[in-house]
Amino acid sequence: MSRLASLVPSARGLYVFEAAARTGSCSAAAREFNVTQPSVSRNVAQLEAALGVKLFIRGPSGLTLTAEGRSLHDALRSGFGQIETAIEGLLADGSRRPAVTLSLSSAFVTHWFVPRLGAFNAAFPTIDLRFELISGALRGPATNVDLATRMLADEDPLYHRWDFAPEIVVPVCSPAYLRAHGPLDHASDGAGHTLLNLTDRQLEWTALWGEIGQRRSRQASWLEFPDYAVVVQAAMNGEGIALGWLGVVASQIRNGALVPASARRIATGRTHHLIAPRARAIRQVVLDIRDWLTAGMADDIAAVMPCLPAPVAADRPPVPG
Repeated sequence: MSRLASLVPSARGLYVFEAAARTGSCSAAAREFNVTQPSVSRNVAQLEAALGVKLFIRGPSGLTLTAEGRSLHDALRSGFGQIETAIEGLLADGSRRPAVTLSLSSAFVTHWFVPRLGAFNAAFPTIDLRFELISGALRGPATNVDLATRMLADEDPLYHRWDFAPEIVVPVCSPAYLRAHGPLDHASDGAGHTLLNLTDRQLEWTALWGEIGQRRSRQASWLEFPDYAVVVQAAMNGEGIALGWLGVVASQIRNGALVPASARRIATGRTHHLIAPRARAIRQVVLDIRDWLTAGMADDIAAVMPCLPAPVAADRPPVPG
């Protein structure tokens, strides 16, 4: 270990290189370390000069590791993961409680997780939770957390992944709204109905609404919110009809706070996953929380499926709410 200081300009350069290699971007690495992109480029250039090899091929689409870069990154990823695990173990053995960081949608946390906090604390009485919340569609890296929900199209070398919830979308509303306004006919002009939408997903959601989503020729009123948690809450409050992603609204359908608002149900064939970054060693408690989340979601979905309309194929793959 004493030789390492003589082999590289600084240990910080190794951290910066690992972040750039993991994200494929000097800009993304700069955001992690709260420095400028040129600062990251200089650190990488200094490391390359000290080692006498090129670590990246720089192109218009980002950074690509060379063979030498892949070798160094694999070693750093393994080493940093072991160091992190050892430090977390020391913290767990000391006065601090171990913490688990989750990257989830604000809607899922508000409408699924928070009502279960008592059950979670009973199952994991010594664990502290930290949440990174995403207000709209689930996207973005999940490299500095223990567990996250995302939708991965293919096997991703950055993450372990496990099936969590099928992507099923059902228009939902409160029972009081349904009694007052009746069910929604997606081929109608929508007069007398209020439709609740996510601001940054207007175009992607059009196919899910069906013909009524063509606003120029329809008479429904629209309310748009930047946070899907608010969309669901507005539907629960009787303000209108929302597109309900089953992974978020299954509990509300199960307890009667929401009901299907039409005969439309779209099963896209895609799956929401629980994911964990491969660069971090997975602690047993993270796997236990994964199993707790998966069991709770499976129970909810099994309970509400008989209450839902028959499925129809998606016109186009939607983006999760």
